[in-house]
Amino acid sequence: MRSGYKITLLTLITVFFFASANAQTKKPAEKKPAAKTTAKPASKAPAKKATAAKPTTQQKANAKNLGDAASKVSADTSKNGGNGNNPNNGNALAEEIVVTTSYKPVLAEAVKIRRNPDLEDKQPYKAPLAYAPIDRKLAQDNNIRQLDAMKRPAEQDSALFNNYVKAGLGSMKTSIAEGYFSNGRDEALQVGGFVKHFAQSGSIEKQSDARQELGVFGRSVTEDITLTGRVNYQRHATYFYGYNDENPRPAFDPQKQTFNTFGVEGEVSKNFKDEENPFTYAAKVKGYVFSNAFNARENNIILSGFLNKTVKQFYAGVAASLDLGTQKDSLYSNNNSILRANPYIKFQGDNYKIEAGVNIAKEFGFSSRFYIFPAAKLELQVVPKYVRLFAEAKGDVNKASLLGFTNTNPFLGQNINLRNSVDKLDITLGLKGTLAPGLAFKAAIFRNSIKDLPLFVNNFAAEFNKFQVIYDNGDARVSGFNGELDYKASDDFNLYGRIEIKDYKMASEAQPWNLPKFVLTAGTTIHISDKVDINGSLMFRGNTQDPLQTATSTPANPLYTQIPSFTDLSGGATYKINKQLSVFVQANNILNAGNKTWVYYPAYGFNIFGGVGYAF
Repeated sequence: MRSGYKITLLTLITVFFFASANAQTKKPAEKKPAAKTTAKPASKAPAKKATAAKPTTQQKANAKNLGDAASKVSADTSKNGGNGNNPNNGNALAEEIVVTTSYKPVLAEAVKIRRNPDLEDKQPYKAPLAYAPIDRKLAQDNNIRQLDAMKRPAEQDSALFNNYVKAGLGSMKTSIAEGYFSNGRDEALQVGGFVKHFAQSGSIEKQSDARQELGVFGRSVTEDITLTGRVNYQRHATYFYGYNDENPRPAFDPQKQTFNTFGVEGEVSKNFKDEENPFTYAAKVKGYVFSNAFNARENNIILSGFLNKTVKQFYAGVAASLDLGTQKDSLYSNNNSILRANPYIKFQGDNYKIEAGVNIAKEFGFSSRFYIFPAAKLELQVVPKYVRLFAEAKGDVNKASLLGFTNTNPFLGQNINLRNSVDKLDITLGLKGTLAPGLAFKAAIFRNSIKDLPLFVNNFAAEFNKFQVIYDNGDARVSGFNGELDYKASDDFNLYGRIEIKDYKMASEAQPWNLPKFVLTAGTTIHISDKVDINGSLMFRGNTQDPLQTATSTPANPLYTQIPSFTDLSGGATYKINKQLSVFVQANNILNAGNKTWVYYPAYGFNIFGGVGYAF
């Protein structure tokens, strides 16, 4: 029963506690209302757990009746307290606080830290430090110390060999022999000589070619001038082995042709000296005697030289030559000589080179003509250290010679028609330079005007299988493009190529007989190791035409013989057994194409040869 009274008493105290507020009375003397005070809502502390026994059903009923009775008591919620209609009530409250629920703090999203702490225990690595103090005495010496002599690096080729010989054999009865000799390393005097032999025989009857050459040379270098001399002899033997396999001659006995050339050369020139405004000069004499199996003769001697004076970036000089020659065959004996003079002025700066001059030429002998041609050059640096623009305008007289013609076509007949052609105006414009380290290039377009252009054509009607020289009477125009590319990645690899494209506008002839309009040449040298070297070459020549008419040709519709294009691929390798002994192998016309440079004259097919070389 006592516990029931206790519960009833606690319930009444609780009801009266929440129904009343702390009262604050006003002072009678104050006329101003009391200041409003803001009170924080009281948080409701959780009730402690009762240790007494659970109340019975009668106790719960009594507590409910007392709670209902307490809830029916009116609470004074006005600021004045007590009766809200009585302003003079002295017990009025200044402020009331109503607690509706417990306070639950809410944290705004903006201040949340969404980063987990790094709980790994990381300790930075600290390298051990070791101190080694230098025990050195401080010296104060202001005198200049004498430099120690530097040792000269050892020479890679300390044991030089002054002489070298090689010999070999191969298919198509190929034989090769070469020898080179010199006095060794001497900066003041150099003397040497050489001998060469190369011969082959093809599958066609009398298809044979043999070349021999020997010579001696010398050079003497003094304090002021350099003297150079050379004497050489060349022999070239072949047969007129070409014939029409569709209509062969019943009794075919090819004639033999032999060319012999004996030449001498001497030169004196002033040595270069690093001096201001130098004066330079040089003089040269060169001559040869040429003959063939049909008693044709040609003698030629050329005297040439130049004088040049430099004043800062200004150059002035003159070059001159006297070309004296005589040609003789069974039907003529000619004197063909040319006198040339080329005065010029040059300007050179860091980004440009300019050369202006004229080329004066006077023919005398069987022809007497006088010409003045331009001789101008320009180089301008477009991209510093990389690309240069160049332009050139020139002209000259091209001397017709037996030696020059037979070097181009060895199957010429007797009494070759000789006439000097004239390059009236050659204009060239292009670019040259380097695209990348080791990659050099040159590209140019040109337009040439040539008077009496020489052409090699067949003379089969008169001499069966021999050729002759004719001329395009008038001014022929030759225009085209030249391009060169040279890539040298290192001293061990070099790749080069050249392309030439030409377009001919003939004056009197129907076609540029036996002159290709497209030629591509390329090659490479590879130094694989100190013992192995590899080389290769490629040539592609476009088709040409010869005025030999075909069987289906008619006067109204002339058809000429066409020589198809061909590709010639060659390659070789050298293996050094030691510093003195080496072996080599060379393969020509690897594609075994039926190459023809001239009508009825096929080139040699696939052939391979090899041999040994020895240095001493």
